[in-house]
Amino acid sequence: MSQLITADLVDVDLTADTKEAAARSLAERMAAAGRVTDLEAFLADVAAREAQMPTGLDGGIGIPHCRSAHVTEPTLAFGRSAEGIDFGAPDGPADLIFLIAAPAGADDDHLTILSALARRLADSTFTEALRAERDPARAAALIRGETPPGTGAEETPGDQPESAPAGSGPAPFRIVAVTSCPTGIAHTYMAAEALQRAGEEEGVDLRVETQGSAGFRRIDPAVVAAADAVILAHDVEVREKARFAGKPVVDVGVKAAINRPAALIAEAREKAAQAGTGATAEAAPKAPDTAGRAPMDEGAEGEGFGTRLRTWLMTGVSYMVPFVAAGGLLIALAFALGGYKISDAPSVAEHFAWGEAASWAALMFQTGQAAFGFLVPVLAGFIAYGMADRPGLVPGFVGGAIAVTIDAGFLGGLVAGLLAGAVVAAIQRLTIPPVLRGIMPVVVIPLVSSAVVGFLMFVVVGGPIASFQKAMTDWLGELSGANAVLLGVLLGLMMCFDLGGPVNKVAYAFAVGGLATPTDGSLKVMAAVMAAGMVPPLGMALATTVRARLFGKAERENGKAAWVLGASFISEGAIPFAAADPLRVIPSAMAGGAVTGALSMAFGATLRAPHGGLFVVPLIGNALLYVVAIAAGTVVTAALVVLLKSRRTVEAAPAGPDTPAGEPVSA
Repeated sequence: MSQLITADLVDVDLTADTKEAAARSLAERMAAAGRVTDLEAFLADVAAREAQMPTGLDGGIGIPHCRSAHVTEPTLAFGRSAEGIDFGAPDGPADLIFLIAAPAGADDDHLTILSALARRLADSTFTEALRAERDPARAAALIRGETPPGTGAEETPGDQPESAPAGSGPAPFRIVAVTSCPTGIAHTYMAAEALQRAGEEEGVDLRVETQGSAGFRRIDPAVVAAADAVILAHDVEVREKARFAGKPVVDVGVKAAINRPAALIAEAREKAAQAGTGATAEAAPKAPDTAGRAPMDEGAEGEGFGTRLRTWLMTGVSYMVPFVAAGGLLIALAFALGGYKISDAPSVAEHFAWGEAASWAALMFQTGQAAFGFLVPVLAGFIAYGMADRPGLVPGFVGGAIAVTIDAGFLGGLVAGLLAGAVVAAIQRLTIPPVLRGIMPVVVIPLVSSAVVGFLMFVVVGGPIASFQKAMTDWLGELSGANAVLLGVLLGLMMCFDLGGPVNKVAYAFAVGGLATPTDGSLKVMAAVMAAGMVPPLGMALATTVRARLFGKAERENGKAAWVLGASFISEGAIPFAAADPLRVIPSAMAGGAVTGALSMAFGATLRAPHGGLFVVPLIGNALLYVVAIAAGTVVTAALVVLLKSRRTVEAAPAGPDTPAGEPVSA
């Protein structure tokens, strides 16, 4: 097995000034060493991972990383920047840059080495030794652990032992924690190390389970049972979450554990103290006995109902979106290849001719239609899953399927999911005889909850929802004139308000729901939503092009990428600009989105594809005017943001010749 890092993978004088340039410089060393087979494809994988969440950490550390099919073996490259490079860390630029590359099928031994490095980055002695080392070979050895930076650094923290050290005196406060991140290579283990160190400083018995790429070793059930509180620091779903049912829970993102572990421990103590007053403590033994999960309001004392409702709905929408993309684009391609009458083609199971384009178009249409058939059940099932974990899936899917059967549509799916989650949560609260506990999750809960949800959907709420859905569909089909324009304005404002957040997703889900039963009105809504969603990144890209001096260097670089992101209908391309200057960027984007939405509706543009941006223009009705609407909104957004930023510059104190004009100025 080759060494993870060697001297030729170390650059102690990294001259790159952006995170993209830094990743390229280090990746080129990997490629020269034969460890990366396709440089550009690998860098695309790194960029895709970076887009999920910034990889900058407090303490001047940047850890761009990914798993990629273009990596031959787990590899680490290290660079040290004198000026510092912005990786999105709260405390500023990073001077220690680690590019971690893992193959798509990396073995556990190598990933364990990577996780050990990630843990050691929390050791200030280790990082200071790296800052002082000038020799690449010695720096590589230091990173490999062959030259410990100081007392205690020779130990490579792994998962903590499952048994607490023996000792006299009162038992310490006990916490079990789980850390996980999307790639499971770096943040997972750094969060674990930060929590463990903070636990030692606070005198807490804290055990961490890392659910990373190398798999995970479950914390001993006896340790979980004895724990006073639980910390879940994760950006992906925690596996086997039911083990912690009934415990006071602190639920945060993985970077919170890296940046403020002591605060999380304090919060865990506080929640445990509250539980000790009786409310949560009484419910603790109940949840695991019934359904293997705490009720939907457990561990959420700090969250309001509105916040939890948004989380549940977003869970359903996030699982639905891949079905939307696959099914919608297949249908769009079918129309492009076979025309709109392809929807009347006979089943390809009965007639399929390999040499006929019409048969291939029919195949794509019918496959896409099958994918679309899952939209409402998946939405409902995963809303219920967000509320009640796995026990909510069966009644959620059943309720969603019933919503389709009775023509209750997208709205019916929302209601079915919420009903299913609530019914399961109610069952979980019941005191169950020991003899029934084993069959509760697999027999009793699915049976009872599905029957209850079926009754409610068929007999009680389904009819009114279906009537409302039909009325709304008819209204969309009859939209014209001022009503259509006003709806376009509203949808445009929603799409640009939070750039891919909950409000944006509500507008998008509303439009996609109409594609399941397409009418002229619903196709206009889909066109307006996609057009408005393209405006924020395109507007920012235009602004950085025409008035570059108003933006910092990093923003100008982001502006180049925003052209492609906007054209691809990725509203999130404007997030870097909104995060840096929300009071000027977000209103400008909303104004441009409102103009585009209104014009798209006024022009009568229609769209059958749920995604694709400008790349599906051939599938758009009134395509030329549609592009005009997008261009108009882009210009409005760019003009407003330039105007607002120009006023800020005028009102600010005069900058010196070396002060970038794009630096934030208080207003």
